[in-house]
Amino acid sequence: MDLLTLLLGLSLVLWSLRTAIILSRRNSKPISGKNLPPGPVPVPIVGSLFKLGDKPNESLAELANTYGPLMTIKLGGVTSIVASSAAIAKEVLQTHDQTLAGRTVVDAVRALNHHQASLVWLSASPRWRNLRKLCNHEIFTTQRLDASEPLRRLKVRQLLAHVRESAKVGRAVDIGQAAFATSLNLLSNTVFSVDMARPGSETAQEIKAMVWGLMEEAGKPNLSDYFSVLRPLDLQGVRRRFRFYLTRLHKLFDDMIDQRLNSRVSLSSQKTRNEDLLDVLLVHFQENTSEFGRSDMKSLLADIFGAGTDTTSTTLEWAMAELLHNPDSMAKVQLELRENLIEGKPVEEADVSKLPYLQAVVKETLRLHPPVPLLIPHRAETDVEICGFSVPKNAQVVINAWAISRDPSIWKNPTSFVPERFLGSSGIDVRGRDFELIPFGAGRRICPGLLLALRMVHLMLASLLQSFNWKLEGGMCAKEMDMADKFGITLQKAQPLRAIPLQLQMSQS
Repeated sequence: MDLLTLLLGLSLVLWSLRTAIILSRRNSKPISGKNLPPGPVPVPIVGSLFKLGDKPNESLAELANTYGPLMTIKLGGVTSIVASSAAIAKEVLQTHDQTLAGRTVVDAVRALNHHQASLVWLSASPRWRNLRKLCNHEIFTTQRLDASEPLRRLKVRQLLAHVRESAKVGRAVDIGQAAFATSLNLLSNTVFSVDMARPGSETAQEIKAMVWGLMEEAGKPNLSDYFSVLRPLDLQGVRRRFRFYLTRLHKLFDDMIDQRLNSRVSLSSQKTRNEDLLDVLLVHFQENTSEFGRSDMKSLLADIFGAGTDTTSTTLEWAMAELLHNPDSMAKVQLELRENLIEGKPVEEADVSKLPYLQAVVKETLRLHPPVPLLIPHRAETDVEICGFSVPKNAQVVINAWAISRDPSIWKNPTSFVPERFLGSSGIDVRGRDFELIPFGAGRRICPGLLLALRMVHLMLASLLQSFNWKLEGGMCAKEMDMADKFGITLQKAQPLRAIPLQLQMSQS
C-alpha cells in the first residue's frame, strides 16, 4: 500500500485525525516569535506530505529551486528544515555542528529498541560517544586498517576467483551481489574471524536482502513518523518489516556470540583468543553491564554490517554501471591501470595513489550516486539561527547531499558522468572537508567507516578492471542501460547490474 493511498484513507481514522489536528496546530505556532525559512504552504493536517513522492531527494531538490537552499517543509506534525546547498550544509554540519547533532528517530528503528544502542540513531549523548570511541579505536584507526590490508587483499582475490569462474563459461556476474559478499566476508572476518558467505551463494543473497530490507524500511516515508498518534498502529507495516529483517540478522549474531562464549569454556581456547572485534566487544560489554547488554551489542553489530556492506557494494555497482554506460571512461581507467601497474601483478592499496583517473571515477560515482542521498536526519537540540532564519528546537534538519552534488552553480553538466572534473587542480575530496561533496556526511556525525569504504571500493574496482574486460548481458549496448535508482536510506540501482567478464590474457592475478 503506497503513501498516497494511506493519506487518502486517513479520513477513515477519525480519532487519529482529531489528535493530529491538535498536534498540527500546536506545531504550527511561531517559535519564540522567530521566522522560519520559506517553504511551500502546508495543507491542513498533512502539510506537504503529498509533495515527497517516492524519491524525496529529487522532490526536495525541485522544491529548493523555488524556495531556496534553506527551506521549511511541514510533514504532518513535523517541522523539517532542508539544506540544499554547500554553504548551508557547512552551517549545519560545521558552524552549528554541536547544536544540530541530535537525531530524529524514525519509527522503524524503534523495533527491538534498536535506536537505543545504534551508533547511527542515538543522539550525541555520552552513550553515543562511548560507542563511537569504541568503533574509532578498535576498527577504523589508520593503524588497524593498515594491519588488516592482507585480509582485504585476500577477499578481493577470492572475488576475482569467483568472477574468473564466470568468465570461463561466459556467465554474467551480479556485480552488486558479488561486491556485497566480498564486503560481508571482510567484515565478518574482522568481527568474527570467519567468512559468512561465498560470492554468489544463497547465504550472501539472503543477508543482502536482510540488509537492504533494513535500509529500505528505515528510509521509506512513513505516516508514523509524521503523526506520532499513528505510531502504535504502524499502518504501513514499516516497523513490522524492519523488525522481521532485524530479528533475522540478530539470530546470525546470536549464533556467532554463542559459539564464541562456548569456545571460551574450554581451556585450550582460552589460551588462543581470536582477538578480533567480537572479543573486544565481549570484554567491553561485560565490563559495562550496567550500561550495555547483549541486545545493545547486536544493535551495534547491525549498524556495522549494514553500513559496511550496503554502501560499499552499492558504490562499486554504480561505478561499474557508469563505466559500462560510458565506454570512453572505461577505456581511460583501464589504460591507466596498464600504464602504471606491473603486468600480471595484482593491485595493491598502495597503487591507488598512482591512479588519479581511478580516484576520479570513484569521486564522480559518489557525486552522482551518494550512498545516503539525504544523509541521516539531524535534530536541533536548541533554537538556532542560520542565515537570519530560525531553526526551532526539535526541528528535523535534512541535508540533501544528492541535490548539493548536482548543483549547477558548482558542477558543470551536473547530471553527466565526467571523472575529468576531478583531475588537475580540483582539490575537492569526499572526506567531509569540502561541502560541495559530502557523500559520507561531515562533522561529528560523519560516517566512521568512510576510510575503510574508500579502501575497499578503490581496491575492488581496480582489481575487476585490471583482470577483466566487461560486456553487458544479452548483447545490450551501453546507451540501452537502465540507470534508474530506488530510494531507501541508501540509493540503490533499481535494476541490478549484470555483466559478463572477459578474462584478459595478460592478467595472472
